[in-house]
Amino acid sequence: MKRFSLFIAVFAAMLLAGCGSKRSQASYPAPSQLLSANYDGSYVIRVQVRARNAAIAFTDGQRKAVEEVIFDGVKAGSSGISNLKPLCFDLNAREKYENYWNAFFSDKGEWTNYASLKDKRLTTTRYQRDGRQMIETVTVTVDRAKLQQKLREDGIIPKEGRF
Repeated sequence: MKRFSLFIAVFAAMLLAGCGSKRSQASYPAPSQLLSANYDGSYVIRVQVRARNAAIAFTDGQRKAVEEVIFDGVKAGSSGISNLKPLCFDLNAREKYENYWNAFFSDKGEWTNYASLKDKRLTTTRYQRDGRQMIETVTVTVDRAKLQQKLREDGIIPKEGRF
C-alpha cells in the first residue's frame, strides 16, 4: 500500500510539473523604428539583429538600417515623425542591379559611408541571449540625403523630377 501511494504521489508531481506554461523557442525580430530626423538629412533608426557577439551585431545593424532605407522604408517609432519612404521604388532593383548591390553591401563596401553609431548611447543598446546567438537592438544613424545623392549619381534611382 505504501508503494502504491508513493507511486501515485510521484505520478501526480510529474503530471503537475508538466502543466507549466511552455515558452516558444521562435523569436521574430521587431520591425525597425524611426526615432528622429536630424537637420542634416540623416535619420536615427533603431534596428534589431541577431549575431554571435556585439561587434558583429553593430555591423549587421548598420547594414540592415541602410538596406531598409533603400528598399523597404522605415515606420515611425514616435509621435511627430512621419514614416520614411524607401529611396528605391523599383521592385526589381535588387535583381536588376545585383552586381551593384553585392559590391555596395560587401564587408567594406560603400554602405559604411552612410551609416554610423554616432547617436548610440549606453542605454540605447539592448541585449537578449537566445541559445548561441544574441538578439541586439542597435541605434544607427543613416545619412539618407548623401545616400540618395550617391544612388542618383550611379543611376540606380531616377534624377529629380524623372519617374
